[in-house]
Amino acid sequence: MIGADAIIKCLEEESVKYVFGYPGVAICPFYNSILESDIKTILVRTEQNAAHAASGVARLTGKPGVCAVTSGPGATNIITGIATAYADSIPLVVITGQVKSDLIGSDVFQEADITGAVESFVKYSYLVKKVEDLPRIFKEAFHIANTGRKGPVLIDVPIDIQNAPVKSFKYPESVNLRTYKPTVKGNTAQIKKVIKELSKSSRPIMCIGGGVQLGCAEKEVLKFAEDHKIPMVSTMMGIGTVPTDHPLYFGMVGNNGKPYANKAMNEADVVMMVGARVADRAISQPDLITKDKVLIHIDVDPAEIGKNAVSSIPLVGDCKAIFEDLLQEELDTKFDKWLRDLRKIKTDYKSVRNPDKAYVDPEKFIGKLTEKLDDDAVYIADVGQNQIFSCAFAKIKNGKFLTSGGMGTMGYSIPAALGAKLAAPKRQVVAVCGDGSFQMSMMELATFRQHGVQAKIIVFNNSYLGMVREYQHYSYKDNYSMVSLDGSPDLEKLVAAYDFDYLRLNNNTGMDKVIDKFLKDKNNCLLEVMIDPLDLVKQ
Repeated sequence: MIGADAIIKCLEEESVKYVFGYPGVAICPFYNSILESDIKTILVRTEQNAAHAASGVARLTGKPGVCAVTSGPGATNIITGIATAYADSIPLVVITGQVKSDLIGSDVFQEADITGAVESFVKYSYLVKKVEDLPRIFKEAFHIANTGRKGPVLIDVPIDIQNAPVKSFKYPESVNLRTYKPTVKGNTAQIKKVIKELSKSSRPIMCIGGGVQLGCAEKEVLKFAEDHKIPMVSTMMGIGTVPTDHPLYFGMVGNNGKPYANKAMNEADVVMMVGARVADRAISQPDLITKDKVLIHIDVDPAEIGKNAVSSIPLVGDCKAIFEDLLQEELDTKFDKWLRDLRKIKTDYKSVRNPDKAYVDPEKFIGKLTEKLDDDAVYIADVGQNQIFSCAFAKIKNGKFLTSGGMGTMGYSIPAALGAKLAAPKRQVVAVCGDGSFQMSMMELATFRQHGVQAKIIVFNNSYLGMVREYQHYSYKDNYSMVSLDGSPDLEKLVAAYDFDYLRLNNNTGMDKVIDKFLKDKNNCLLEVMIDPLDLVKQ
């Protein structure tokens, strides 16, 4: 056994099924050893997408996704994917090859200080110096990635360590890190304070973040809300935690959220932030959620509590464990009047959208599409106007809504769909992107084709970088710069080269028929949806 064999053995011990990556000399021992394993390797077409695909696996399975790339440009190319995962607390284990140990620091061919480069974007990183340390390091890496506030961990392995002989191999049964002890159980006194404040409240609201899904606490959180009739809103990353048509759910908050969701937050007397950062995209004015109201902030990461808004009751711990305890407490209060008030506000809200009938209306299309998707379908939104339209109009039942929220990384949806489909091959997986974000990852159509993975891709085509164009419309009075996508490929011809079926929807006419054909297609299929180049999210 050599170091590379030991790494594969570690991955087998962690029940890893897929490794996404791109080879090079510095990682070749690893990719040679993996041939003797049942772990399937997926060759992406650019390294950033290896991390996005691994993210798709992680978000469907709840276990760390794994990717492996070579040194130098391979390692630096994957940084954006690592940062994307870090911003959304997605557990990854990223393996990078490195030049020989005795050459590190001498600027040899394809050397890069990757552990230093990713310091801001990982939970932890390792530079392996002894082959005997590999089992311990991998056990720790998987533990760190998937506990506490989840996130990526990087392991940099010099090629001589990969080729070094291993005298004996024993994978640790447990991890005991003196300086890393994430809090799981919530403080009992703080839990009782939460119940006390809710018992005094007349207008509580629960704001659900992505941490609820990451902590597998959906059932407990929903039961608590249903038992006491507490209305809920969500951040972007919290969409899909509860069905979007649930009578207690009032939509996404934030600058691009539902006006009635924001009004509910503003008029509440108790705000429970659950598994959510008080970040600018969801809470543009943190003072509003602390003024004349009680802020209860529940999060597994103590660093987030009080960072942007001072909480009245901070409660650190795992969401699932905390809500299991909350469900055991007595709370007889119901909030029927508050719910009636919020439902009236929602009913009275009138959309001001006035779409051009010459094009497809994104609101109508996304609504129809998501109505027709399977109950447990996975909807993956990219970044740009397509993301905001998706957040506003997608109807998520008991499936998943995935997107890049914290970093807002264009090109995320297609490789994430690859990983999600591999992790859950029997579920419908649909990637929805704009013509700009599509061109950032369209090379991965070859990966779907190579590995026989079914792709369902929707491209909203408006020939612009729509979100930036919209910003320039409002901020620079239509003085557009660098937003035209003229020169983009003919998608029908492009996807034919990858043996994809192609469909196109020019306007709302025949929408049902086209969506049905798209969803029933057994082959890989791309649906191009023509939308108004001047359509606006904010109207």
